[in-house]
Amino acid sequence: MTHYLISFPSGAMDATPDELPAVGEAAMAVVHAAREAGVLVFAGGIDETTPPVRVAGDGTITDDTYPQTAQLEGGYTILDLPTREAAHEWATRIATACRCAQEVRVFGEGSESR
Repeated sequence: MTHYLISFPSGAMDATPDELPAVGEAAMAVVHAAREAGVLVFAGGIDETTPPVRVAGDGTITDDTYPQTAQLEGGYTILDLPTREAAHEWATRIATACRCAQEVRVFGEGSESR
């Protein structure tokens, strides 16, 4: 199976502040369905209230980020799926719940966490 990253930037959501609780419930329902299906690896979002830092190999901490990732935000789901088509199906479910299009990417070979 392959790990797929399904994600979106927070600004892409088409929901008013009053609608956010319902969006959150719908998103959690998809997460629970993925867990029940045995495909969930991770689901969560970036805490946009906490600024990022960079940590160097010598332990030096810098209060900034790489320019390429300055806008890293939003929600992220990692699913372990048999096909790209299955990833597209789950991305559709997440897009419906979160009210915005989802980006699908494939993770390369890496270490297993489970």
